[in-house]
Amino acid sequence: MAKQDDIFKNVVSHAKEYGYIFPSSEIYDGLSAVYDYAQNGVELKKNIREYWWQSMVQMHENIVGLDAAILMHPTTWKASGHVDAFNDPLIDNKDSKKRYRADVLIEDYAEKLNQKAQKEIDKARERFGASFDEEQYKTTNPRVMEYLSKKKEILERMARSLETENLADVKALIEELEIACPESGSKNWTDVKQFNLMFGTKLGASAENAMDLYLRPETAQGIFVNFLNVQKTGRMKIPFGIAQTGKAFRNEIVARQFIFRMREFEQMEMQFFVKPGEEMKWYEYWKTTRLNWHLSLGLGKSNYRFHDHEKLAHYANAAADIEFNFPFGFKELEGIHSRTDFDLKAHEQHSGKKIQYFDNETNESYTPYVVETSVGLDRMFLAVFSNSLKEEVLEDGSERVVLSLPAALAPIKAAVLPLVKKDGLPELAKEILKKLRLDYNVMYEEKDTIGKRYRRMDAIGTPFCITVDHDSLNDNSVTLRYRDTMEQKRVNIDELAQIIDKEVNMKYLFEQL
Repeated sequence: MAKQDDIFKNVVSHAKEYGYIFPSSEIYDGLSAVYDYAQNGVELKKNIREYWWQSMVQMHENIVGLDAAILMHPTTWKASGHVDAFNDPLIDNKDSKKRYRADVLIEDYAEKLNQKAQKEIDKARERFGASFDEEQYKTTNPRVMEYLSKKKEILERMARSLETENLADVKALIEELEIACPESGSKNWTDVKQFNLMFGTKLGASAENAMDLYLRPETAQGIFVNFLNVQKTGRMKIPFGIAQTGKAFRNEIVARQFIFRMREFEQMEMQFFVKPGEEMKWYEYWKTTRLNWHLSLGLGKSNYRFHDHEKLAHYANAAADIEFNFPFGFKELEGIHSRTDFDLKAHEQHSGKKIQYFDNETNESYTPYVVETSVGLDRMFLAVFSNSLKEEVLEDGSERVVLSLPAALAPIKAAVLPLVKKDGLPELAKEILKKLRLDYNVMYEEKDTIGKRYRRMDAIGTPFCITVDHDSLNDNSVTLRYRDTMEQKRVNIDELAQIIDKEVNMKYLFEQL
């Protein structure tokens, strides 16, 4: 755990030092669980969003985009169930005065059991080598079976208790497991209580006439209330999807782990409307499709796993998370949910408007079922950033810090560096910069030695450095340095754009999907 904490601290400090993420309102001592994306962070965030958008909308002829308003009629949230059911089970420690989500405390305990089982499995794999059968070992080794069985039992009991709102049993489970306050070690807990997560606001010029509104806690409802508008104007035929990215707001009492859980965050969601009875086919399709999208970024297959929900939301008949191995363990990155026809029927009931799809082929009207894919953009940012941050020992014994971001997502694609600040080298470097800037986000840097500039670009995550030297004035060539391998080769200036494009163009990622 100490090593994980150190890694995570490095991620947070590196993000600030190299212009990725700043604490919001820092000059006023900040605002808890609110962050600002800095000059490099906003570019990385934009590129992740763009890769999602293009792969979801541009690469699917039956998916279109939407940008719904953050403020919506308050009945929207009554219909969706958020007013009555959008709650977290919270528990306070009487000694430390700290508040926690009860379900997270239990899930963290269960994950420790899973880690113990995995440790036994890893030992066995080393012992038996190529002949090791992991599935057989899981079902025959008593210690592993005990860990996994206890984990399953705990999560199932918690799910049942939360489903029936038996909060007393949730507290009893915490006490039986002897879960202690992470900060103080105290096991002196209050009762578990539900807390609604929506932020309230007002709409109106005067307080007495103002309408009570909510900041949206998710982006999905903007899609559902626009279902008929999009379907009719786009002449969409089932199955089809509507995609949206945008800010959502949740009054998280226990916001933690940097940008993993924030009060203001961004979602990338797609609601896919299907014929009733076909939802499970499409549910499995989108599970596979979305995992392949993540794998295309090259962050390592072993860093992903599926987690099927024991406790389903009130609208779902199936749900799974794609979990990622963050510096603090496996946590939810993306959710795939079969939402049934709950949302459209609920809005039909509360609005009094018919919200159905007329199928010309069968000559019938019906309420479509929905399969949702929802990924947190901030969590995606953290997954990419934390996985890419590495400390390397080089052959000469020196060390370097490198942010080996996927080249297509990197904020700056190339840095143009004159070897010295004289003799016409800056002028030629700026000519190269001007040409490349038409296609890519590139930067110019002339301060410090070339070695220090290389190290800075490694830490920022820039895939290429282009060094202009005295020979460049005569042979029209430059030295191109690759971030990950530190390989340097001489290339003609006229070939630079083509070489860089092969590494940074998103279309080469799309080809892997």
